[in-house]
Amino acid sequence: MAIQRFEDIIAWQKSQEWAVAIYKLFGSTKDFYYKNQICGAAISISNNIAEGFDRSSNPDFIRFLYYSIASCSEVKSMLYLGEKLLYINTDDLNVNIEKGNEISKIIRGLIKSLE
Repeated sequence: MAIQRFEDIIAWQKSQEWAVAIYKLFGSTKDFYYKNQICGAAISISNNIAEGFDRSSNPDFIRFLYYSIASCSEVKSMLYLGEKLLYINTDDLNVNIEKGNEISKIIRGLIKSLE
């Protein structure tokens, strides 16, 4: 059965949860540029899935799914930087890198199913 709503896409659900976790993790960070960048990238993951879902074709959807993967990578890059800047500890880094890897893997599987 085909997915009827973007809200039913597991990658969308998990990326929404991850965005909330990122917001909570960096909510009190005083480095506003850093916080805006990582939170914006986290939001982009699920938003690109939603936007791509309602495009007119699978190739359009796939293009937006690749944007989501790129945003995942951006969040992960910012997490590594956050550890270096002492904004997060190694445990939080590792947990969140794994979340990002899982979401990217799910999105890649969705892309394969659409191709």
